[in-house]
Amino acid sequence: MHSISHKDFACLLNMLDAINKIQVYSGKFNNADDFYGDNISFDATMMNFIVIGEMVDKLTDMFLEKTSGKIDWNKVKGFRNIIAHNYFGIDAEEVWQIIRTRIPELRAEIEILIK
Repeated sequence: MHSISHKDFACLLNMLDAINKIQVYSGKFNNADDFYGDNISFDATMMNFIVIGEMVDKLTDMFLEKTSGKIDWNKVKGFRNIIAHNYFGIDAEEVWQIIRTRIPELRAEIEILIK
């Protein structure tokens, strides 16, 4: 991306930090049940998904428009809303699959955007 505002850049860095924490907190587990059974790791991970969603909300409209073809920002923010508003109804297996498949993809796309 040729031009990125300081604000958008800072939001993307915050997202990368939250992604890193998600991967660290979940990395020691082999399956969704074990991960969900560790309240501290699971709760910390959920909080970082919320941080990512909050950062999406702070991105400029112009940046969101330019990058929406690469990242579905509405899905990212939507997952934050599910966590924040339906915390006790979260499916640990779904979260596990997002961590294993979508989070690495999101990390890669954000890393491309900030270079």
